[in-house]
Amino acid sequence: MDLKELERRMIETRRDLHRFPEPAWTEFRTSALVAARLEELGYALKMGSEVIDAGSVMGRPSEEEIDREIARAVEQGGDRERIERMGRYTGVTADLDTGRPGPTLALRFDMDCVDVGEDTSPDHRPAKEGFASVNPCRMHACGHDAHTAIGLGVAELLAEMKGRLCGRVRLIFQPGEEGCRGAYAMMKKGVVDDVDFFLAMHIGGGVPTGTFGLNSLGYLATTKLDVRFTGVPAHAAGAPHMGRNALLAAATAALGLHSIAPHRDGAMRLNVGVLQAGTGRNVVPAEALMKVETRGETQEVADYVYGRAEEVLKGAAAMYGVRVELSKAGEGTTARGDEDLIRRVGAALRASGIFRNVLDVVRAGGSEDATWFMRRVQERGGEAAYMALGADIAAPHHNGRFDVDERGMILGARAMAAIAESLLGQ
Repeated sequence: MDLKELERRMIETRRDLHRFPEPAWTEFRTSALVAARLEELGYALKMGSEVIDAGSVMGRPSEEEIDREIARAVEQGGDRERIERMGRYTGVTADLDTGRPGPTLALRFDMDCVDVGEDTSPDHRPAKEGFASVNPCRMHACGHDAHTAIGLGVAELLAEMKGRLCGRVRLIFQPGEEGCRGAYAMMKKGVVDDVDFFLAMHIGGGVPTGTFGLNSLGYLATTKLDVRFTGVPAHAAGAPHMGRNALLAAATAALGLHSIAPHRDGAMRLNVGVLQAGTGRNVVPAEALMKVETRGETQEVADYVYGRAEEVLKGAAAMYGVRVELSKAGEGTTARGDEDLIRRVGAALRASGIFRNVLDVVRAGGSEDATWFMRRVQERGGEAAYMALGADIAAPHHNGRFDVDERGMILGARAMAAIAESLLGQ
């Protein structure tokens, strides 16, 4: 295969996806594009509701919003027929069966964007070169456009290598990684239940172009929580005693949440990212919405901070005589890569000469819901690892000036293909 031509197609795909970003659970145009490319390559596909356990979905928009997002996706060039086949859910899996007995390798690529507006300054490359986001307050500010393009590049390489492989490869194009919303529902559908090896990777993250990290550590278990306080409105001067103030309950809860004692056994994080309340200056506020996230270095620490957060929220509601409703909008766990698999991957990449540097360990931050896939594979006797693909970045992740060095994408595709050949080669 002409790798220069493959790189050109990958960059073209990444820029197309960057221009039309789609947030969690609305990746209809992206999923349709992915499905079309994979069908052309001869992969066996499942889409949308076929790969999502609807009862396990977290943080999905309302049905009215889904209607609007489907209409937008079609307007922006999404294939209507394929979108209709998805059954109002996004996500794609694609199997390449070699026809020879062997293990099953799953490779995961996430597709969703971030809720952030893209910088329009003329020195911002996507704006300068005409592929900046056209969707307000939506941007591929975390590199998932590059991940999807890499996945399609890997698909081309593996299709060409099929005669040299045994077993089966499954490519997982996952919706809703941001907010840890998508992997759990795919995992509960059984997407990785028959997988022997599972691998995922993230581009950027402070790792420079030409470097690869075999074992990305430090992802925190997390719970994303939507909290609604419901009180009673009243005239703020004429009858304040008749009201029940949801705003004060929420404000008290916010302060209390940030006062939770740290845990002895590991790092923890808590953030109140949104607090919305009230309707007018002379009305006792009857409604308040909070969006909260908790995180922990281990699942035990994460369970501790989440449990304490529940107590604080319910206590604040009781103090002001209001009702409180808690709903999970996303969740991720922790996982560690398997040493034997990491060793094999490292040997393959060092022998390939693709990268200038191959690091044993890279420290990551934040959370990652691919951990659900990793845990399920490991619980069923398989092996898993999460890796770091180097690429210089123009600004930190989730920043409006974020951009990646596109040279890293072809290196990532070649790396995944080399790993596949080392694990499934005849």
